[in-house]
Amino acid sequence: MSNVLHVNSSEFNDVVANNDLVFVDFFATWCGPCKMLAPSVEKLADEHPEAKVLKVDVDQENALAMQFGVQSIPTLIVFKNGQPVSRQMGFMPYEALEDMLK
Repeated sequence: MSNVLHVNSSEFNDVVANNDLVFVDFFATWCGPCKMLAPSVEKLADEHPEAKVLKVDVDQENALAMQFGVQSIPTLIVFKNGQPVSRQMGFMPYEALEDMLK
């Protein structure tokens, strides 16, 4: 079973507000780099239980993507104590994802 949560707008706000460390992958099902990144996001969720790992489908949650200025996918944002503290766009190796949590 996956430790990655696929969330909508209302669930997103709850999870970000109620967890110290949240990693969010804004993606689309048709996006090649998003598909390439997916196994690394799954691994991150499995190996870092201290972080909640979320996926947000920008096609289904357009308002949420706009709220965070997502203009390119994948966009990855780390929230600490409810605030965005790190942001990256595009495919990157697993180690770079881990570094975002530090």
